[in-house]
Amino acid sequence: KVENILQKGDERTRQGDDYAARVYVVFPHFIPALTKSINYIWANKLPRGERCPNPYYSRTMMIAVESGEEKVGTWVTEKRNVFEDYRTCFGEDPSSAGAIAIMTDTDNTGESAVAYYDDIKLETLSPAAQP
Repeated sequence: KVENILQKGDERTRQGDDYAARVYVVFPHFIPALTKSINYIWANKLPRGERCPNPYYSRTMMIAVESGEEKVGTWVTEKRNVFEDYRTCFGEDPSSAGAIAIMTDTDNTGESAVAYYDDIKLETLSPAAQP
């Protein structure tokens, strides 16, 4: 749930790389520079369902799971197939996820945001349910 989106936020620029809410799933590599991640974001401008590379780090892809003001102030539940999202973003099967991180940030736009997070979990699908 977010209380607002960022008016100056723009997912495709460094100046606008701020989000009321984002959840990272990190896929570590023994060479840290090769670590990849997916950011599930409440987008400011990027349409729901679209993705783009992070403007600071090309090995991070952002996926807009919500966008704009329509659901501001409302609790939303998101379910993602992280395995398939990784394949779509990077064109290969992922290594094991190594971390989940949450972030609300406004350092680039100078705006303020409030978000609430609850009950974040990663679950392994049974072999029969995997793609």
